Amino acid sequence: MAMTPTATGVRVAIRVMPRSPRTTIDGIRDGRLIVRVTAPPVDGAANEAVVAALADLLDLPKRSIRIVAGDTSRNKTVDIAGLDINQIRARLD
Repeated sequence: MAMTPTATGVRVAIRVMPRSPRTTIDGIRDGRLIVRVTAPPVDGAANEAVVAALADLLDLPKRSIRIVAGDTSRNKTVDIAGLDINQIRARLD
């Protein structure tokens, strides 16, 4: 999975699948973490759902997760503050 350390945490490449039957993390494909959300890709609803899903999974506040690239794309880059690469891998397993 594509993860890069940053000054405050980790930058992660994700692929979002909106309008899924349930919100879940669904493995890795092409080096990107697959995040399925029930929200539609309208008015930022899917982006908010992605942030909420990652915050819940990683046991972090929503403010620790920020979409830094791909705001209107399914391929996104997310900054996660407060954790290192090993901690994220452990929480995803």
